[in-house]
Amino acid sequence: MDPVTAVAAAGAALVVKAALESAAEEAGRSGWNGGARLVARVRARFRGDSAAESALAAVTQSPDDESAQQALERLIAAHMLLDHGFEDDMRRLVDEAVAAQGRGAQVSAALIKNSQVFNEKVEIKGDWNIS
Repeated sequence: MDPVTAVAAAGAALVVKAALESAAEEAGRSGWNGGARLVARVRARFRGDSAAESALAAVTQSPDDESAQQALERLIAAHMLLDHGFEDDMRRLVDEAVAAQGRGAQVSAALIKNSQVFNEKVEIKGDWNIS
């Protein structure tokens, strides 16, 4: 997976995480509170692109919808390739989220699903079933 796709996948997973936290009113409990900033940055970049705005709205309204997540990931990657400032911002925000994991934040593997996230150390607690 190329770096832009990896960052886009992680960014989409973080948008989903932020949507789930917002829905559950748990955003303040996370060790990383940049989810709202990431969503705001994506929303600002997507402004005027109706397909991209719709994809973001679909994920924030139905965070468990895998097809919506994949569409958002593709659109984030496309916008990153078009706008290097947006790419830099996404990399910074994803890096902040990864760094915050060491301070207690968690990104659920269920949110990431088939995306590949590059990280130094992986710890798994509880039951793990592979199907």
